Amino acid sequence: MKTLIVEDDFTSRLLLQELLKSYGQQHIAVNGEEAVEAVQKALEDDEPYDLICLDIMMPKKNGQQALKEIRAHEEARGIFSSDGSKIIMISALDDMKNLGAAYTNLCDAYLVKPIAKAKFILTLQELDLIP
Repeated sequence: MKTLIVEDDFTSRLLLQELLKSYGQQHIAVNGEEAVEAVQKALEDDEPYDLICLDIMMPKKNGQQALKEIRAHEEARGIFSSDGSKIIMISALDDMKNLGAAYTNLCDAYLVKPIAKAKFILTLQELDLIP
C-alpha cells in the first residue's frame, strides 16, 4: 500500500508512520500545498496513492482545500472518487461543519484526534486497504 501522510504536526506524523509502517511505502507532506503536488506527481507517473491521511488545520493550504483539489485532479484524469485514493481526514476538529465539508468534498473516512490504533486499523479494513 502506497500512503501519503499529510500532517504539519511532528508527533502526529510519527504516530501515523508507526501505525502504517508494516503496510508499505509512505511519503510525507507537511501542508496541503505539498500534498496536492505529491498527488499530481503520483498521478502523472501512473503510481497513485492507495491511501492519503489528510489533516485539516495546516499552513499554506488546509486539508479541506487540498481534498477538493486532489479529487479534481483525479476527476480530470477520469478517476472517480470511488476508484481514486482512499482519503481519511484526520483532525482535532469534530464539528458538523468540518465533517460535512469533508464528506461533501468526497473523503472516504473522518477520524478525530487523538487517533486510537484500533479505530484506525478498523477504518483501513472498512476501506478494503488491509485484510
